[in-house]
Amino acid sequence: MKKNISNVSENEINIFYKTISNNVKLIRKSQNITQLDLALDIGIKSVAFYSNCENNRYNKHFNLEHLYKIAKALHVNVKDFLLGNTREKLDILTLSEKVTQN
Repeated sequence: MKKNISNVSENEINIFYKTISNNVKLIRKSQNITQLDLALDIGIKSVAFYSNCENNRYNKHFNLEHLYKIAKALHVNVKDFLLGNTREKLDILTLSEKVTQN
């Protein structure tokens, strides 16, 4: 029997990764940027690898360097990917963009 010595369950980690990838996807789509364009912009030559990270396929996920580069490319803060309701985040980002434009 495998003993879990971590203070966090595997399910919690999976939810954390899904939250990050969902936030990345939502913000990317809100700016009408394709996976290919963003992948190339951050130096990933394989859109398949990027897609697997964004969709949590094959246990792939973004690392800290990826998140930093994605945040710079999308003109957001890295913390925007980490926590919270993605719909609420999009509403805040949209409102912020409208205020900035006026």
